Amino acid sequence: MPLSRFLAAGALAIAIVMAAPAAAATPREILTDAAFTATNKAEALAQVETALAGARAILLRNGNDREAQLQQAIAIGYRAKLKKARSDAVEAKRLMEALVAADPRNAEAHAALAGWHLDAVNTLGAFVARAALGADRTKGRAEMDLALRLGGNRALFPSMAALLRIQSDRTDVVAARALAQQATTAAAPTPIDRVMQRAATALLTPLRAGDGSGGQALANRLLPFGRLDL
Repeated sequence: MPLSRFLAAGALAIAIVMAAPAAAATPREILTDAAFTATNKAEALAQVETALAGARAILLRNGNDREAQLQQAIAIGYRAKLKKARSDAVEAKRLMEALVAADPRNAEAHAALAGWHLDAVNTLGAFVARAALGADRTKGRAEMDLALRLGGNRALFPSMAALLRIQSDRTDVVAARALAQQATTAAAPTPIDRVMQRAATALLTPLRAGDGSGGQALANRLLPFGRLDL
């Protein structure tokens, strides 16, 4: 083959490979990136909107898709946090409660609802969160305990429980430390499990030193959007 034809064929092959579409990220993957790797609020919000559109597109094809229902609810909850939108916060809670009622053994749905309650209380204070949104710390902890019981040996659940416990009460060092330790040796089959397992490992440093205030400050940074100025 003449050199010119060889180079042209090679260039065409490279162009075809580069033009081939990559597998589209799932709503779950996009939300994980938004929550833990976005570098600014605008980037995070754009990712959340993309994930929400993706979840809704799936639900148009199959309205009973539990994964899409969950990611839709989480996306709306994230948007509420980023935009400080009460209507989104209320809608996210409604969707999470509906999913828990329809699928009561869905550990991730219980964890999402737990996070909704405890994040609202942490952000607004107990009185305002209850009055404005119906958020409740006791309800949130009960939902997290249920997620732990249902979640099997996945790092997501004990890590999230450890972070939320010390975030909401800096004196709760012993329980948070035990949960974080559990998370470090749990299975991590998905990207979010691995993200949360690394968070639990980091959290153990102040907790092992008995530093509840340091653990609380670190939990604030390790939970979704904690690195951003909201």
